[in-house]
Amino acid sequence: MSQRKLFVTTALPYANGKFHVGHIMEYIQADIWVRFQRMQSHMVHFVGADDAHGAPIMIAAEKAGKTPQEFVGEIAAGRKEYLDGFHIRFDNWHSTDSAENTELAQGIYRKLKHSGMIATRTIEQFYDPVKGMFLPDRYIKGECPVCHAKDQYGDACEVCSSVYSPTELINPYSTLTGATPELRSSEHFFFKLSDPKVVEFLKTWTQDGKLQPEMAKKASEWFEAGMADWDISREAPYFGIEIPDAPGKYFYVWLDAPVGYLASLKNHFDKGQAANHWHEASRTPQSFDEFVADPAVEQVHFIGKDIVYFHTLFWPAMLQFSSRKTPSQVNVHGFITVSGEKMSKSRGTGIDPLKYLSIGMNPEWLRYYIAAKLNAKVEDVDFNPDDFIARVNADLIGKYINIASRAAGFVAKRFGGHLGQVSSDGLHVLEVLRLEAENIRALYDSRDFARALREIMALADHVNAYVDANKPWELAKQAGQEARLHDVCSACIEAFRLLTLYLKPVLPTLASKVEDFLKIDPLAWGDVHAPLPSGHPIGEYKHLMQRVDAKQLDQLFEPPEPAPEAAPATALPGGEGIAPTITIDDFAKIDLRIAKIVACQKVEGSTKLLHLTLDAGEGRTRNVFSGIASAYEPEQLVGKLTVLVANLAPRKMKFGISEGMVLAASHADEKAQPGIYVLEPTSGATPGMRVR
Repeated sequence: MSQRKLFVTTALPYANGKFHVGHIMEYIQADIWVRFQRMQSHMVHFVGADDAHGAPIMIAAEKAGKTPQEFVGEIAAGRKEYLDGFHIRFDNWHSTDSAENTELAQGIYRKLKHSGMIATRTIEQFYDPVKGMFLPDRYIKGECPVCHAKDQYGDACEVCSSVYSPTELINPYSTLTGATPELRSSEHFFFKLSDPKVVEFLKTWTQDGKLQPEMAKKASEWFEAGMADWDISREAPYFGIEIPDAPGKYFYVWLDAPVGYLASLKNHFDKGQAANHWHEASRTPQSFDEFVADPAVEQVHFIGKDIVYFHTLFWPAMLQFSSRKTPSQVNVHGFITVSGEKMSKSRGTGIDPLKYLSIGMNPEWLRYYIAAKLNAKVEDVDFNPDDFIARVNADLIGKYINIASRAAGFVAKRFGGHLGQVSSDGLHVLEVLRLEAENIRALYDSRDFARALREIMALADHVNAYVDANKPWELAKQAGQEARLHDVCSACIEAFRLLTLYLKPVLPTLASKVEDFLKIDPLAWGDVHAPLPSGHPIGEYKHLMQRVDAKQLDQLFEPPEPAPEAAPATALPGGEGIAPTITIDDFAKIDLRIAKIVACQKVEGSTKLLHLTLDAGEGRTRNVFSGIASAYEPEQLVGKLTVLVANLAPRKMKFGISEGMVLAASHADEKAQPGIYVLEPTSGATPGMRVR
């Protein structure tokens, strides 16, 4: 097999927050594929970077009292803990706020302009006269022009799902200052995505096997709807890269973000680290420019389904019409959910990756579980706690690890830690494992990790059937069966080596422990046909992986305790001091709504909670679990109006999802002065009214 040259990336995370488990899923998927390619001695450059530009970061930095560079720098400093924690091995991690990205983005723009792909036109945009800046769509709110729902964003209504222009909003306002925005004109730069040459190129590029079938079909639908030119400029103030020869104009973040892939690779080459990846058999190492222009280099992207439009239209078109190589493959995955609920920080249903690590959960449990759910299709991956426990404990411990633990002790105690000859029945078992090497290789290469792991675990079942048929623990008790015991255990150890080789892309740290235990060099794919010889010494077997404890999953989903706030020196008669001062902007973030309690019931398994069903005027009901069972019987609350914190992130509890919080008053010392009083609006209030 000839050596492949691969340039592999994952989507660049936006540098305004920590990694969530969706990021980790994507990085695990790419890391498994990269490790597999390296096991075949292919040359891989695997790079990532922070997407550091844009108005949201500029505004967040300002609120934090930092420069944008300081803000994104602090975010970047925390990345390593996640990547190392889950054994994700990028060759280089960089930033779009870099000299390399500025040089490359401006160079690509100049070539696009030279090729006639850039147009300018004057457009009208909302401008915040208080903030002194043009407003991105998501910083404008108002009344939906279709269903008249209040407080909807400037690009789409979350109530009726209508899509519209910010200028169509009724009574618009700036979310930054509350000011009424003004329509102002400005000159913008556009990439001519509607140009017939661009459309023709994209129609060919999206249909020639670089995308999954469902993504190619989606692209066809976009073409049928018609291509619109792409606005690639933003007005100052803006944190980004300046457009050459256009003072006060900046590239829209999505123009320079994918260029960050090339920038990180260039940074990798410039640091000289790329030289470490040139295989001895390859020709003279190339420079960055030579490498990215090399027709033999495959440029492979791993991304989520939420950013397909940018990566399958804008990005390849930018590269093509600036005379650069276009991507060889764009691999799209779905979202990750928890028990069927979409994982989202804002919905409160995400798994905190650092919490996962801090409570002692093995990162390779998650790598295995995610891999066991991933295939080449654009499908969501569901994290089900019960299924997680069953898969890890049954597959990794019960089927795979169990093979070594059942054989290694006998080899050490009875045979001085040396392997023996394997007879015909054992050789047959091993041949079954070896015959699947090409099939498993093809499944890894096509990213059908789920099927690859099913095949590997089926092989583990085959080995365990051999163990059960020969019962080494019984052979050890029988006189004259020493040779047979040695034979069976040696076959088991070789089978364990083969299974470890197949699992190594998914379980790299465990594989390293096995390599130490077996006293062998790091396993490569070609080692499938290089069995351990008779007489080969192995080390002392130490337990390789613990089982998942259900209590760890409970702890993982346990919500964090709120940090206590210091009370002021003077407490009020109610026993609790006034909380620290906030601004009107802080209060405006809390969306309080009148809600009607349409049903209420006790929660089985809890003495504190009542399950409330609320009508908040949304055309649907909400479930809220409230700790008021000591003060109310369910029937006392049905039909009453109360006040709901409507925009509180949903919280996953063992009883279900709680979608908000009802307001109630109580004394600071509930033991001294018991009593909980749910707030009740006076008559005339109706569900959905906002409390201001």
